[in-house]
Parts: sequence; C-alpha cells; structure tokens
Amino acid sequence: MRIFFSVGEPSGDLHGANLIRALQRRRPMWRFVGYGGPRMEEAGCELHADLTQLAVMWVARVLVNLHKFIGLLLRADRYFRQERPDAVVLIDYPGFNWWIARRAKAHGIPVFYYGAPQLWAWAGYRVNKMRRYVDHVLCKLPFEERWFRERGCNATYVGHPYFDELRGQQLDKPLVTRMTRPESPLVVILPGSRTQEVEANSRTFLRTAKLIVQRVPETRFAVAAYKLSQAQMVKDMAEAMGLVVEVFVGRTPELIHSADCCLACSGSVSLELLYHAKPSVILYQVSRMAYFVQQQFRKVRYITLVNLLTAEDPSTARPAAAYDPTDPRDAHVLMPEYLACEDKSAQLAGHCIEWLTDADARWRRVAALRQVRDRFAKGGASDQAAEYIAAALHQPRSLTPLRKAS
Repeated sequence: MRIFFSVGEPSGDLHGANLIRALQRRRPMWRFVGYGGPRMEEAGCELHADLTQLAVMWVARVLVNLHKFIGLLLRADRYFRQERPDAVVLIDYPGFNWWIARRAKAHGIPVFYYGAPQLWAWAGYRVNKMRRYVDHVLCKLPFEERWFRERGCNATYVGHPYFDELRGQQLDKPLVTRMTRPESPLVVILPGSRTQEVEANSRTFLRTAKLIVQRVPETRFAVAAYKLSQAQMVKDMAEAMGLVVEVFVGRTPELIHSADCCLACSGSVSLELLYHAKPSVILYQVSRMAYFVQQQFRKVRYITLVNLLTAEDPSTARPAAAYDPTDPRDAHVLMPEYLACEDKSAQLAGHCIEWLTDADARWRRVAALRQVRDRFAKGGASDQAAEYIAAALHQPRSLTPLRKAS
C-alpha cells in the first residue's frame, strides 16, 4: 500500500509526520511519498519536493511562484497516472491541494482531507469542491463534522492533531529555568511562521512592548522565531526601536511555558497557548486591501481557534462583525483578538498590563483556559485518523460519500 501526501504548511508538516508514524504502527509495510517538509521526511516519507518552502499568502505572492506550483501539479499528475498510489492524503493548503485532489479523482484514487480548510469561516461556496473531489473529510474542530455533513460531505471529527504534538513535548529544562524569574515577568512574542506574517505583526508587537515597559518597567520580552532569517528581521526592528528583546529560534515550547502572558499571531499557536493555559492576546496585521476583502467574505466573528471553541455557533450566513471587547456577545472570549489594518498596540498592551499588574485577573483567565483545555485538548487525533484511513482502505465501499443530511 502506498499513500501520497500533499502538505504545504510548517504546521501541516508536523501533523503529517505524526499521522505517518501512527499509520506505520498499524501498517509497517505501507509506503509514504509525496509533498511535505523535513519532519515528514524524518518520519519516513519519501519527499518528491519540500512544499513547505512555498508556504505563501495572498494573490501576488502566489503569482510569483505560479510556475513552481504548476510544475509540482504536473509532476503529481504524472505520478498518479504511472504509479497509481492507493490513496492521497491532503493536509491544509487548500489553494494548491484542490488541484491535487482534482487530479487524484480523475485517476480514480481515493482522497482524504486531514485537517480540512475552514470553509465555514470564509468560503462556504467551496464546499462543492470538497463534495466533488474529496472522499473523506477528517475534521479538527467538533462543529465541523456537522457543518460538512449538512452539505453532503462524508465528514468525521477526529480531533485537532496539534494536541498530539503538545502532549509529547520534551522541554529544555535549563532554558525554562533561565527564563523564569518571579521578580521580572516575561512577555513572549509569537509573530508567526510565514515571513510576511512576521514582517507585518512584529512592528505592532514591538510597539506594544514599548507601551508595556512604560507601565511595568521590569518586564522582559522574548521572541519565538521560526527560522534564522526571521529572527534577524525582528532583532533589527527591535534595535531600531531601542527595545531590548531576546530572540530565539526553535524554542517556542520553552518560551510559552515560561511566559506570564503572550502576544501571538493568529493561527494554530493559539492551541499551544491554550494547552499551557497562558493569558494571550492575538493579532493578525493585514493591509487595508486585505482587511476590506476579508470583511466581504468572513462568515465567523472570531479568527482565533480557542475563541471558536468557546462560541455557541461559530459560523453565520453573512459577513460577520469582528470581536469587540465591549460587546456582551464576546464575554466568553478567552483570547482577545484583533484582525487589523491599523495600529492596535494600545489595545494589545492594555490586556497584557492588566494580566501583569492584577494577579486575580490573570488567575481567573488561567482557570478559564484550563477548563477549556481539559475539555478539548485530550489528544489522539493522529491515532484516530490513522485508524480511519486504514479501515477505509481495507473496506473500499466506505469510500462512497454520504448523502446530504436532511
């Protein structure tokens, strides 16, 4: 049995590696090939290309790399035609993976989408592609299964794979000890994994740090960078602003564990913050054009996964208003969030200053985060997905999509 993977995000590379290991425990003779990243390769996947090097956002950046995507698509299509893998597993990265799914289905190869794109949040019309090209939707969030099933997709909730990685983390204890100082609180900045995210978010985060240190002078700041080039970018920004920060590469778990509170880019890192029950404020800085576009298409009030987990009904049928800390509808929100094209550093600083100066407010937030964590962060998504895939391929009739739910 040979499984073709198509994974284009650093987080997807992590989830793909864990899924491969879970499949290997059940089917040691299976082979894994395709597009992914270094973690999948380490887990035993024969990489045809490192697709995580092309983790890009927005139309202009996609167009610059269009010839590369076309080449990878043609290569996958040729592989499907000549080698006939037994299944294709997609993880996130919908722009490219829709085309992979289309070519796999054209060759009669069953398709699994592990960690489906959040169509309910911004592009509900694309559920037609999911119904047409994907045989099995393996959902990360509990409300997604019903949403996809109501629209005729064969969907199953397996849990969020990120929690599997978190439960197995081994921390660098000497670093945690060095970063933990009761007399000097630590604010950790997590600007994102994509370079354009880091560039956009870091300026606001560093302005926020300057406001925090004016009110709480003993505060220390540490930045968790994804790679060396991004770390240097943040160092240069901080130096230009006259701000003292420590910048680390590959030490995100230790920094989060040591933090008193965090400033973070929107993304799966919010689940790691939930797992460690860290009071956090979320930012996603975009251009004015991108802000206008998302206003037209976004169907959910929240951009942060943790806030979506605590919402009664995350999706709506119309463009949704953004989070507003003064709105009673947002009283349940545990991670204040700002999707912004303007400077929100004052708002971000306000939340952190409260947690750093009011012990009761901080511990109330920690207790609420722990309650949500204990409900959703149980882990096991990789094993559940592996069991599902193995069973589905053993019983081909189960590949028939469900009828639309009444």
